[in-house]
Amino acid sequence: MGWVAPLYLPAPSAIAAELVRMAQTGTLVQSLGASLMRIVWGFALGAAAGIVVGLAIGLSRVAEGALDPAISLLYPIPKIAVLPLFVLWLGIGEASKVAIIATGVFFPLAINTIAGVRQTSPILVRAAISLGASRRQVITKVVLPSALPVVFSGLRLGAGMALLLVVSAEMVAATSGLGFLVLNAGDLMLTTRLMAGIVVLSALGILSTWLLRQLERWLLPWNRP
Repeated sequence: MGWVAPLYLPAPSAIAAELVRMAQTGTLVQSLGASLMRIVWGFALGAAAGIVVGLAIGLSRVAEGALDPAISLLYPIPKIAVLPLFVLWLGIGEASKVAIIATGVFFPLAINTIAGVRQTSPILVRAAISLGASRRQVITKVVLPSALPVVFSGLRLGAGMALLLVVSAEMVAATSGLGFLVLNAGDLMLTTRLMAGIVVLSALGILSTWLLRQLERWLLPWNRP
């Protein structure tokens, strides 16, 4: 309609054309590949650590006493605020970016896993024990299946956190990735390219949520609404 100058709000057709142009020149693939590599490594490490620690705290009062206060203390700290510290410790390369993403993913996974374990019905646990189940069988056959829906909620939260932190980290200390692309486009007033980067980030968020929901439906058929 021409009400707003393209510099401030480009038309969807112009954003689509910019996406095609970025794909043809390889800019999109390069930026997307760099960000995806950081997200995958950070998400995998953070999720694995969060689930293990969450299970330990949920199943053991000793682990709860040792680790729960630390989680309560560290969780409220904005993760991007400690990025300079990670850069100082691990350098400006990939390790610091993966570490900040893993840290951000760790907390929702740990907290959700603790909640999932603790919400296991005592009636089911007592029934399993009365039928002769060992402690390991109670954990693997009763506690874990009961906790998994809440763990998957944590995975979806962690995926969103990973996307947020990869963009933040790439805006602060990177020369590649979608965050760097968006920041660079903003600095050069390339609004169409900036919006194209945001569209790709939105698509990544939707895709990650969809994939996790499909995985949850496949692994937890009893939990379908």
